[in-house]
Amino acid sequence: PPAPSTRNDIRDCSADPPYLPPTATNTTARLAALRGTMRTHGAHAYIVPSTDAHMSEYISGRDARLAWLTGFSGSAGTAVVTQDKAALWTDSRYWTQAERELDCNWELQRTTSIESIGMWILKEVPAGKNVSLDPFLFSIDTWNSYSRALHGSGRTLLPLETNLVDQAWGDQRPLPSSSEIYSLPAEFTGSSWQEKVAEIRQRMEQHVRRPTAVLLSGLEETAWLFNLRGDDIPYNPVFYSYTLLTNTTISLFVEGSRLSAAARESLRSGCPGPLCVELQDYGQVSSHLRRYTQGNVTVWLGTEYTTYGLYGIIPQEKLLEENYSPVMMAKAVKNAHEQEMLRAAHVRDAVAVIQYLLWLEKAVPQGQVDEFSGAQHIDALRWAQEHSRGPSFHSISASG
Repeated sequence: PPAPSTRNDIRDCSADPPYLPPTATNTTARLAALRGTMRTHGAHAYIVPSTDAHMSEYISGRDARLAWLTGFSGSAGTAVVTQDKAALWTDSRYWTQAERELDCNWELQRTTSIESIGMWILKEVPAGKNVSLDPFLFSIDTWNSYSRALHGSGRTLLPLETNLVDQAWGDQRPLPSSSEIYSLPAEFTGSSWQEKVAEIRQRMEQHVRRPTAVLLSGLEETAWLFNLRGDDIPYNPVFYSYTLLTNTTISLFVEGSRLSAAARESLRSGCPGPLCVELQDYGQVSSHLRRYTQGNVTVWLGTEYTTYGLYGIIPQEKLLEENYSPVMMAKAVKNAHEQEMLRAAHVRDAVAVIQYLLWLEKAVPQGQVDEFSGAQHIDALRWAQEHSRGPSFHSISASG
């Protein structure tokens, strides 16, 4: 066994009683609540990822299920809970952090491979039992990897449309954002949303499979297509949404009451007609897709941002799969105006950074600056620049 740690900022579960630093979260009640919902749904193991339903790199507090359940706040990890064990997998960036934040209910697994998670499940879950997950939180690739890991083992991978962590979390779960979704002014975009829609429809026409619809799950895809912005996720100007774009119709699944008057007017300006955006409730995307795919249709999607939950609704013969949707591909190519705007944004940011370096040269010798106040100062300098909407991630500030 490893020698007991002399550090007091990480947990020591071998001590009697176990030692927990003040940064650890007591998860006993949370695990008990989750295990209760697992029993109700016949789940012998439950897999909890760190993603949201749009495969976003960053997530909102409402989607931080892994952090709530485990206490671990790193950006990447997977938890598996059975009736008597709980384990967290994360990569080497986060091992020390996990030892500070987890209590002794959790085993820390120092790897992220799905093979390793699969081996642990085979050891802890008897044959004939179910391994459950929320299919709307797993990419198609990840689902297939779990499927392969359990294949032929007598354990069943069981998708549950009810999220069991959300049930256990109950009314303590943060509310969805209610802030305004607004139109990006034309001076920044270089093309109207109507022009972008026409371009995507043209790509559909030209594709050898002649798809009848494109399904968008990535949050930046819908934001880019309609020139809309929001702030549902810190540091990301996006909002929760899906889009189903067909040859003749446009369905936007979003919390419609949050659209600014100007945004709503812009989307409805082509009604009735093929450039009329029909607003549908965000939660209706699955049932709408189910109805749509009963017809003689082909749905084009990008597998990188589509969850297994949505993918599984579409019959295999009606699917056109590529890594990225045509919207993601179109968005990647910046028009001349967007290029000009990008360069101008970098010049404004460079001004802020130069002001910061000058300030550091004067302030550091006086002993008045630490990493935290330094980060606050550069954020303030950036905010002072024209058109600033805040930083693109939490400032990483270090010295020495």
